[in-house]
Amino acid sequence: MNLSVKYTFLEVDDHDAALAFYRDALGLEIRQDVAMEGARWLTVGPPAQPQYGIVLQTVGVGRSPEDAQVLKELLAKGSLGGLVLDTDDVDATFESVRATGAEVLQEPMDQPYGTRDCAFRDPAGNQVRINQRPKG
Repeated sequence: MNLSVKYTFLEVDDHDAALAFYRDALGLEIRQDVAMEGARWLTVGPPAQPQYGIVLQTVGVGRSPEDAQVLKELLAKGSLGGLVLDTDDVDATFESVRATGAEVLQEPMDQPYGTRDCAFRDPAGNQVRINQRPKG
């Protein structure tokens, strides 16, 4: 079996704010922007990985009203999904993203498991970690 990741989904409550973060702060490309009544799916991805998409979907879409409300509450708390990105220089990437006004969760630091990383919160509350592979 030969599997690969094609898409991952994150719930967002404001696609324009999400776009400013994912495109403008992180430098991801817009792959698709699909709007339907009451929902929007905005797909972005890294330029170096054209086969991979991060789908920013309207929080609670396709769910019962009760479940959608629970998801909205969890999203507001920052308790839903997240994303881990990879970079060659986490310190430079951190400074670039921080300069856009993004909410910092963790400044760059060396982790005991060998990764140097930092973390931000996207405008919807999702955690976005940025890792740098160990050199050598």
